[in-house]
Amino acid sequence: FPFRLFPLREHGMNLRARPLTCQEIQAFKKSKEVMQRFIRAYKLMLRFYGIILIKEETGELKRAENWAERFQNLNRFSHNNLRITRILKCLGEMGYEHYQVHLVKFFLTETLVKETLPNVKRSALDYFLFTVRSKRKRRELVHYAWQHFKPRDSFVWGPHEKLLKYR
Repeated sequence: FPFRLFPLREHGMNLRARPLTCQEIQAFKKSKEVMQRFIRAYKLMLRFYGIILIKEETGELKRAENWAERFQNLNRFSHNNLRITRILKCLGEMGYEHYQVHLVKFFLTETLVKETLPNVKRSALDYFLFTVRSKRKRRELVHYAWQHFKPRDSFVWGPHEKLLKYR
């Protein structure tokens, strides 16, 4: 079977790659070597996108020195958005929900606040946001997106009356 860098429990674009089982996920999580390789693969993909993992414990991220060039690639080729969604889902499967939150917030900041990734904005809102497993963290991120979305009255990813009262 073909091997995937970020395997999931669902079929992807490669129809020859079979989905992961729950047993395989548990076995991966128990293997220190597999998890170290997983983090190495994550860092590699982040670097490809112009992002650096600055704290392995927390999942904190920042722009890489070559971010402008890499962001051009992200803006130009939308297939990267599918890969990022896959990476986010896999982070959740492997027990790195806190990494999901940082990566989604990074993309929300770059698309909505800094406006450096206009062609990623829709994927960040439609897909990246909703990969976050923690309901509380997902709500925080939806609120963050709503705060920075322009025009705010066009925001469709959460009920405005709840977002206004959110604390």
